[in-house]
Amino acid sequence: MLEAQDIREWRGHDVVDANRKKIGKLEAVYVDTRTDQPSFATVQVGLPTRHRLVFVPLADATVGPDYLRVACTRDRIKDAPSIGTDGELLAQDEEAVFTHYDLPYQAEPTERWLARR
Repeated sequence: MLEAQDIREWRGHDVVDANRKKIGKLEAVYVDTRTDQPSFATVQVGLPTRHRLVFVPLADATVGPDYLRVACTRDRIKDAPSIGTDGELLAQDEEAVFTHYDLPYQAEPTERWLARR
């Protein structure tokens, strides 16, 4: 299990998919503000001059020496909602991330569901 307090140690490490194919580098982790548990990661992908951050669910993620393995395939992740490397996920765009991965989404009226760590 991936613990929230361990996340900062993994920033910059490789992220691989369920088939152990490299996706990119771990940039940040978003936690569920209700539970303070890791929910999604942003992974830096793309060409060096055209990087972007894609959102990847952390359910069933595992860690190994110098990598974080996620349960999704690289093909599914490449089409996931993304932001620029200096961008942020806006509250009105959160639902699209969940929908892409067929995950349930429940909007919180007074706070953001995901918070960047």
